[in-house]
Amino acid sequence: MADPAAFLNVERSLTGRRWIARGQAADWQSTERSGLALSQRLGLPEILGQVLAARGIDLEAADGFLNPTLRASLTDPYELKDMAKAAERLAAAITHGEKIAIFGDYDVDGATSTALLHRFLTAVGGKPRVYIPDRMTEGYGPNAPALLALKREGAAVCITVDCGITAFAPLEAASEAGLDMIVVDHHVAEPALPRAIAVVNPNRLDEDSPHGQLAAVGVAFLLVVALNRRLREEGWYASRPEPDLMQWLDLVALGTVCDVVPLTGLNRALVAQGLKVMGWRNNTGLRALSEVARIDEAPGTYHLGFLLGPRVNAGGRVGRADLGTRLLSTEDAGEAASLAAELDSFNTERKLIEQTVQEEALAQVERHADGPLLVATGEGWHPGVIGIVAGRLKERFHRPALVIAFDEQGIGKGSGRSIAGFALGPAVIAAHQAGLLVNGGGHAMAAGFTLERAKLDAFREFLTARAAAWLEGGEATPVLSIDGALRPGGATLDLLETLGRVGPFGVGNPEPRFAFPAARILGADVVGENHVRCQLGDADGRRLKAIAFRALETPLGEALLKARSLPLHIAGHLRIDRWQGNEKVQLLIDDAASAQ
Repeated sequence: MADPAAFLNVERSLTGRRWIARGQAADWQSTERSGLALSQRLGLPEILGQVLAARGIDLEAADGFLNPTLRASLTDPYELKDMAKAAERLAAAITHGEKIAIFGDYDVDGATSTALLHRFLTAVGGKPRVYIPDRMTEGYGPNAPALLALKREGAAVCITVDCGITAFAPLEAASEAGLDMIVVDHHVAEPALPRAIAVVNPNRLDEDSPHGQLAAVGVAFLLVVALNRRLREEGWYASRPEPDLMQWLDLVALGTVCDVVPLTGLNRALVAQGLKVMGWRNNTGLRALSEVARIDEAPGTYHLGFLLGPRVNAGGRVGRADLGTRLLSTEDAGEAASLAAELDSFNTERKLIEQTVQEEALAQVERHADGPLLVATGEGWHPGVIGIVAGRLKERFHRPALVIAFDEQGIGKGSGRSIAGFALGPAVIAAHQAGLLVNGGGHAMAAGFTLERAKLDAFREFLTARAAAWLEGGEATPVLSIDGALRPGGATLDLLETLGRVGPFGVGNPEPRFAFPAARILGADVVGENHVRCQLGDADGRRLKAIAFRALETPLGEALLKARSLPLHIAGHLRIDRWQGNEKVQLLIDDAASAQ
């Protein structure tokens, strides 16, 4: 199939990308016709029909897409393998008063999964005990000493959430000691499964569930649904109230957005409903966190992904691993305020550490940015920020990126982020199976691993060969998808309200991006440490506020600062800028190209 024509003839932008119309195939006109048909037959604004058509939404699916509900999206949780076994064992533990341990992860997906299970088990009279491993001393996932300690404390059953699918030795040791293990995970599995009475994971190789894109918190929510049904069937609620499971969808939304899984199907419904629940501010911890993050409006995916999520993560990255889970589980307003303030402080510290590691990693990979895979290594780098830095490198160079922090003993903790089309998690698992890693796993877009320094070169060659094979024959130039063209005067609050019906936005349902052809740049200057702000002007004299984040000392930032009214094609997302009670539209600039 021939390459589609470049949008506005931009073959290579200032960030090195080729602009194309979103959803564009060989016949872009067919997408335009589909958008017009949608708008006419459903009574929608034409631009809304265009955005839907670009996402492949046809007439039959449009209503369900615009009005996502759990009733329509939620299937029987017992369709997942081992779900019935997990619900039966946990129901028995609850009804017999056995202690249940929850072994979680320290990221947002793990913290929300753990808090969700803790809240539900507590609400139904269970006896949950939460354990979050320390990133620095214990690393990721279950470890035998911790599991055996939980057994000695009296735990009869232990649920691992957002981890455990490749923890073969620790789960074997725990099972041998008599601790019943239940794995609730979503990371890619190996052919063999760990020893447990139930392994609930839509990404088991023998699984045929349609929910492979769920975050761990989504899988945990399905477990809660199944367990709640089991308890109801056993008459557990004859003498106690049955909890409303919908009250915890705010946690599900937070974990789903922050784990960057596709916001399609069930995920889309979970986040859409979860954002409504979060708007009620009934979760004490989330309310306190919103206050320190200065969120005073209805929450959206941006607030979850960029304001709340990083603060929950900060405890596990540079502070104490259990802070996020404790905040999301507490009902004590005073404790919540204290934890939120502590996490906010750790987040500030995280940013400083991240900046140092990023500068050193960037200096390494810039020399090899044309290769199929980016690898940066450092002595004494903080393991808590390497995943963020890997993401920054991936975004800048549009290549899979790995960042590895080595300690004094020559053991490296690594984290990787990938781009669409290259499944990084399975590649890391293959490297582990080949004997190149101490451990490793993940999913398509992200992975974590541990390796010895002596095997770094072999591991790099192994992954590079896989990335090169994937890249061979493909599109070497990254692309930027555009939903349509606007003039600065066309970027109105009414337009944003209309586009909001396509949300929630995230992976799989990207926020609409618009191009502003031959826009004139007015009054560009530097704000903050490295952001460039300006105004776009059109022939009618109307202006649009705009900002390019982290653009200083980049080709994009330099072009904006030097434009001096010369026209540029500008591309970006529209947002509402609220200031002192006023609302205006602002453009977040993603890219630009010469209009000459």
